[in-house]
Formats: sequence, C-alpha cells, structure tokens
Amino acid sequence: MNETRCLVNLTVNGQKVSKDVPVRMHLVDFLREELGLTGSHLGCEHGVCGACSLFVNGKLIRGCLVLVAQLEGAEVSTIEGLSESGELDVLQQAFLKHNALQCGFCTPGMLATAYDLIKNNPKAGRDEIREYISGNYCRCTGYQAIVDAVESVIAEQGVKQGVQ
Repeated sequence: MNETRCLVNLTVNGQKVSKDVPVRMHLVDFLREELGLTGSHLGCEHGVCGACSLFVNGKLIRGCLVLVAQLEGAEVSTIEGLSESGELDVLQQAFLKHNALQCGFCTPGMLATAYDLIKNNPKAGRDEIREYISGNYCRCTGYQAIVDAVESVIAEQGVKQGVQ
C-alpha cells in the first residue's frame, strides 16, 4: 500500500526545514525520526502526559497530537532550541538545585511548561504553578521539588525586576 506523503516547510529552532513526510506523521515523530531532535518524548501518545510539550508559533502544544503536515510555514521550538539559546538556563539550574528531576523522562515537557508559565504569569504563586503543570505527569519527584524550582525562578526574576 502506498503511503500518502506531502512536502512540509517549517522552521525548527531557527533553522528552515523542508521535508517530504507521510501526511499522518506526528510532530514529535518528525522531530525525533527525521531531524534527530530527541528531547521531546512520547509517553501516552494521547496528549495527556505532557512529555511531548513544545512550542509551535510561540504557543505551548502537545506534539503527539499535531500532524507535521498541518504545520506548513510554522515555527517550532523544541527543548533543544530553548536550551541552546540559553532561554532555559535559569530554569534548568533551578531544577538541578531543587532536585526537580530524577529519571528525566518528563523533564523536557515539564521545563517547556514551566517556561511557558513564567513567560505568561511571572508572578505565579505555588497554587498557580501546581495548576499550570498539572497536565504534565511525573512519576518520580512528587511535584514538590518541581514547584520549588519554578517558584525559586519566579522569586529570583521578581527580585531582579524589583517586583515583590
């Protein structure tokens, strides 16, 4: 049986990409299999666990629910792109300092979600942090350390900006 394919043109982590792909290929599979970007993980493949969280046109999405064929002209930012650009440095250091990662499977999606929270709600409190990350499963940390890490970044940025 012949598989239907299409040409897709998009930007991934600032680099233009043009690939002929199966029309039913999910974004995370494309990133992992076609581009070798393995930071985004596939967990549930139903959009529930958050391991595949990444950004499309600046919006946090679940990469397992989006077909790459839908993304003609889109800008995709993965955990690799955010890490290489330095945008996640403070957050990554906080995760390390607060032991907010253990096995690491959820970490890329959790970092992307935490980054999105801090960007959109730089004064979030503990309850807001818990609510925002509640769509990301972590089986190792019990979330307390993750909340501590995110809260510490928010507090540090507030001090730097003179916000209390």
